[in-house]
Order: sequence, then C-alpha cells, then structure tokens
Amino acid sequence: MSDPMTIAIATAMAGKAVEVAGEPAKEAVAGIVRRVRDRFRGRSDEAVLTAAAANPDSTTHMDEFALALRRLMTEDPTFRAELEVLWNQVETSSTVQHGVVNNFHGQAEKVIMTGDIDGGLTIN
Repeated sequence: MSDPMTIAIATAMAGKAVEVAGEPAKEAVAGIVRRVRDRFRGRSDEAVLTAAAANPDSTTHMDEFALALRRLMTEDPTFRAELEVLWNQVETSSTVQHGVVNNFHGQAEKVIMTGDIDGGLTIN
C-alpha cells in the first residue's frame, strides 16, 4: 500500500479511526466508505473487505483489501475518479483547517503558489 488515498480508504473501511479535521472532511470519508462498500457488494472479493473490517489490526487483511481496492480502481476508471474527487475533498477540507490551500489542475509552463509571505516579493 503506497499511495495515501488507498491507505486512508483501507483504514476507514476497516473501521479504524481516520484523523480528519472538520465536518466536510468527515462527510467525504463517510462518502468514500459508502461508495467502496457499495462497489464491493456482490463481488467475488467482497470477503476481503469483510475480513479487513473484522480484523483491522491485521496487516495481512489490510494489505489484501488495499490490493483488491487498487485492482477495482484499475478495472473501473470511473469509480477511481469518483473516489479521487471525494479524496480531494478530504485533503482540501483537512488542509483548510491548517492554512493555505493551493489547487492547480491543468497545464501551464509556470505555476507559482504561496502561503503567507512576510516582506517583499519579486517575481521575474
């Protein structure tokens, strides 16, 4: 499990507490959990989700669930996109509680993003 989104989803699905700040982030995590449970329902690998939820301290079960989740996201790019939208809501909501949020989507030659600047700033 290497990417943060998959780790957080696996943790939330296993019923472990997910540290998020603010209601919007909690709502987005709840949305992710609902969406993943719905998507796994009736699949042959649904038992992997059930095992992870029943054994949240088992790295084996968590790793198996994360692998099944990554496989599902690869098979269904629309599902992955839905999760990424919800995940971005979690990240943005959590970051807003702690400071500046800079989001950039698209293409550009140069992008400058800053937080607080004390003093002068010259950009050439």
